[in-house]
Amino acid sequence: MSLTALRTGQIMSKIFPPPASARERVNLRFRALMIVSLCLSWSWVTFAEEATPEESTTPAADQNQPAQESAASQETTADADQKQNVPLERIRALVEVFHKIKNDYVEEVSDEQLLQDAMKGMLAGLDPHSNYLDNDAYQGLQEGTSGEFGGLGIEVGVEDGFVKVIAPIDDTPAKRAGVQAGDVIIRLDDTPVKGIGLNKAVKRMRGKPGSSIELTIVRDGEEKPLKISIVRDIIKITSVKSRFLEPGYLYMRVSHFQSRTGEDFKSSLQKRITENKEPLNGVVLDLRNNPGGILGAAVAVSDAFLSDGKIVYTEGRIKDSELEFNAKPPDLVGGAPIVVLINEGSASASEIVAGALQDRKRAVIMGRKSFGKGSVQTIFPMNDETALKLTTARYYTPAGRSIQAEGIDPDIVIDKVKLSAIQAADENIIKEANLAGHLTDEGEDADDGAKGEDGAGQNSREQLATSDYEVYEALNLLKGMTILQARTKQ
Repeated sequence: MSLTALRTGQIMSKIFPPPASARERVNLRFRALMIVSLCLSWSWVTFAEEATPEESTTPAADQNQPAQESAASQETTADADQKQNVPLERIRALVEVFHKIKNDYVEEVSDEQLLQDAMKGMLAGLDPHSNYLDNDAYQGLQEGTSGEFGGLGIEVGVEDGFVKVIAPIDDTPAKRAGVQAGDVIIRLDDTPVKGIGLNKAVKRMRGKPGSSIELTIVRDGEEKPLKISIVRDIIKITSVKSRFLEPGYLYMRVSHFQSRTGEDFKSSLQKRITENKEPLNGVVLDLRNNPGGILGAAVAVSDAFLSDGKIVYTEGRIKDSELEFNAKPPDLVGGAPIVVLINEGSASASEIVAGALQDRKRAVIMGRKSFGKGSVQTIFPMNDETALKLTTARYYTPAGRSIQAEGIDPDIVIDKVKLSAIQAADENIIKEANLAGHLTDEGEDADDGAKGEDGAGQNSREQLATSDYEVYEALNLLKGMTILQARTKQ
């Protein structure tokens, strides 16, 4: 008998004592199959037994090396081996739980369902972002990164067993219905959310376009839960939008980091610069309520404003998780001032961009503290069209900051406010030009009075202030930075 076969027999005898009845003999076969399946789930399983001389992997001590150092080396190796051991008693307990559910649970549960739930449980116990993705969830993830899927249009996570809205996506049913970042979903129609798991909750929110679902949410500042009815639709995400706020002042909005976002962002930016008939004075980069997405897209957006130096780096337990990304020339806006807008719904890839531009002193960050997701998830496809979404690394800004559970602090804080214009505010204001017989400047016709600002421009600024106060403030800051730059060059 080979050493491997002998060890297998020893292991099985330790886990399964000799059967005393016919029922135990039947169950023994089932339990044996289960333990083989469970052991195959690990890439490497070692058991707490003494290694034979033939199998010892401890390197031999160099003859010129002190005996004490050799012993220490062997002790370190032994400690490492001990950390890899999977205790037999815990494996046996896991199989017994499986066996009890199969035999005694009030309803029959398939082996496949139990094994899937076991895998989901292992991953859910790690952190909020590691998941087992069944076929539907994996397909949904692929659709989300490609930019088209059916559903409501919200990015969600898990908090205390409930589903929490990280951010609603622009131009989607959820955004139009008034769902906000930070909302906690407690019911989907009549089904309580707590305990059903994120994948099942997302599956319930997706459905046939035109069908409706009622979300019961808890929102800070509201005394009782709110009920929001949303009609599902095909979600087509255009992740990059741009326009000029005023001549020379460009607004760039990134709502999500998808596979094509980096390419689309640079293309849109270059197109606007070409269209602009005046020098580019500044850029407002809007990352509010952007829940993140693909790391490479965040690097590409950051690189558009940097000509060299570090953008982000990652660190994890394995070598493959240690990555570093650096900028390449040119800076597409030629060093023009940048204001980045963030808020509590800005997460992950958004925080990478904001952190990189802040650390590199390339932009002023304005708004409110970001979400604080500083981890990287890797998708491991399985051979049955499912996948593991596993947290494999933490990412760090160029200055070595980890934003995990901390977030990015803005340089200038803007509280949540909404302005309303004061009607006819100028009617009661008296200026020198309104006084009879006032002195006039040379060349001014006294009958013309004071020359006011262009009415269309004034109305445009008022509309921006009342519709999006944060963008209005970002524009004012850019103007101040542009004026200061011009004066220092004189």
